[in-house]
Amino acid sequence: MTSFSDRLKAWLGPEMAGPGLALVAVILVFGLVSPQFLSAATFGSVAFQLPELGLLTLAMLLPILTGGLNLAVTFTANIAGLTLAWVLQANGGADAGAGAFALGCILAVMVGAASGVVMGLVIAFTRAHPILVSLSMMIFLRGLGEFLTRGGDVSGFPAFIGPLGHGSIAGVPVPLIVFIACVLAWHLLLTRTKLGFNTYMIGSNIEATRYSGINTRKVIVLVYTLSGAMCAIAGIIMLARFNSVRIGHGESYLLITVLACFLGGVNPFGGFGRVIPVFVALVVLQLLSSGLNLIGANQHLATAVWGLLLVGVMVLRFAASKFKISFVRKGT
Repeated sequence: MTSFSDRLKAWLGPEMAGPGLALVAVILVFGLVSPQFLSAATFGSVAFQLPELGLLTLAMLLPILTGGLNLAVTFTANIAGLTLAWVLQANGGADAGAGAFALGCILAVMVGAASGVVMGLVIAFTRAHPILVSLSMMIFLRGLGEFLTRGGDVSGFPAFIGPLGHGSIAGVPVPLIVFIACVLAWHLLLTRTKLGFNTYMIGSNIEATRYSGINTRKVIVLVYTLSGAMCAIAGIIMLARFNSVRIGHGESYLLITVLACFLGGVNPFGGFGRVIPVFVALVVLQLLSSGLNLIGANQHLATAVWGLLLVGVMVLRFAASKFKISFVRKGT
């Protein structure tokens, strides 16, 4: 009979080692440097800031697992947010009702999903590289959004939307509840469904997957559709948090979503990675940013440190793989 610890290790996977150690290191270092770091205020701030980046990271995760990439995540979120904003404005703006908000959310998710469908179809049927396809979609959505808004903000929303971005339930931020629900949904999708299994298969070897009888085109289209829908959820949360929508909101999150995936043990070439370690990696990045702010570091330094962290992760992975190969050869 397997022990609880064995089952826990199997559930979390070996990818948990890296982000787990990083989490402990960040808490220890900043806990010693700044006595304010280990406070309710710090973790409360992280809890409110985490969902925006986290939802976009989930949108990036599925394409990476197939060996692809979605560079349009932030602008898909912006366009989805604009869709909700326009529906609200068309129904009275600040006086719009819950029905208009519900309709706007549905349309926003549909717009996000439509963006993913287009990318998925192009990638699946033309075999164009996902970087080029998603880059083209990013440029298109950015230009379209700036044309429609003339580069300005769209604001003036009903007051009842505010709690979605700033409210709490039993002391837990509402955005965090939404994010955790999406994390659990993604975890179940990847570990309990045929689509999740096929996603890993495609990332491991798309040709072998195709010859095994799996409709790889259908899977790729579904993956990018779900990615676009998750972007839309992020766009809705960003609208509620900022009380405005503008093309370019969260633009700096793009590369950080990739960093979070790699720090969470996701293979950049696809086929390997889990949701829970990525969640822990996101917590590490947010705690790192909060810790730097507490010690008085420039806000842009956090971005620089994140970049160095990505390089460090790549170097450590390369060194670990070389050590493993060398160890296996000596053993044989």
